[in-house]
Amino acid sequence: MINERRASLINGWAIGILGLAVTLASIWWLIATFAQAISADHAPDGAAVLGSIVAMALGALLLAGLYTVAPNEARVLQLFGSYIGTAAKPGLWWTIPLAWPRHPVSQRVRNFETSRLKVNDRDGNPVEIAAVVVWRVIDTAEAVFQVDDYENFVKVQSEAAVRNLATSYTYDAHVEGEISLRGNAVEVSTKLRTEIQDRLSRAGIEVIEARLSHLAYAPEIAQAMLRRQQAGAVVAARQRIVEGAVGMVEMALDELSKRGVVELDDERKAAMVSNLMVVLVSEQGASPVINTGSLYTG
Repeated sequence: MINERRASLINGWAIGILGLAVTLASIWWLIATFAQAISADHAPDGAAVLGSIVAMALGALLLAGLYTVAPNEARVLQLFGSYIGTAAKPGLWWTIPLAWPRHPVSQRVRNFETSRLKVNDRDGNPVEIAAVVVWRVIDTAEAVFQVDDYENFVKVQSEAAVRNLATSYTYDAHVEGEISLRGNAVEVSTKLRTEIQDRLSRAGIEVIEARLSHLAYAPEIAQAMLRRQQAGAVVAARQRIVEGAVGMVEMALDELSKRGVVELDDERKAAMVSNLMVVLVSEQGASPVINTGSLYTG
């Protein structure tokens, strides 16, 4: 493993001014040498010409070692293939001109959305799933040297983690307390972030957040699953209505008995319970029927 270390920083302004001065002075020296030779009508001084050229090359080398670092950016420096450090402080700096390449690595927070993947959930139902991953580089050396292309590495590994997540859970929970993709967004997001982080840690990447951005049944089963969900909702609503109706009937019988409004035998209680349940549970308004006789004679 190649871990990040800080490069020695040399002020680029001072070296830049020096390099520019040397370059301009050498140019002036060369021009002055040729001008003097022309005016004296003789060959230019070879030593002066050579000295000016050497000075010009020295100035160019000084200028070639300059590089800039922007805010939230770093430069990974290499010398003859060896990693010599990372410059992460913004500004104009200088390094050995032969230190090349100087890889720019952004340390800004970035986000990436996976494509919509078609995967089977744990029950084998095909679902469409996508996720948003928020990430940034925290170790520039690992990002540059441990993987070939860290941005593509983030994309491929994130999509692999999303696929694995989809196969680990069901779309909808069928048992109380079971974690599902649709019903447990917080738990699923935490699991997804952990798995992506495990995959990207070798590349010096920190995963700040990961969450599902799209989740749906595949088109070929979407209608069938919709009817299933609707049926489940109807059953759940019916159960709630029946529970409420039974409680209301029980309360009505208790209140009648407690206040002594009327004495009801078992048969009359059964008839009353039947009528109340019809009124309370029915989806339509009940139509009253007036009984002109008694309960026993009709």
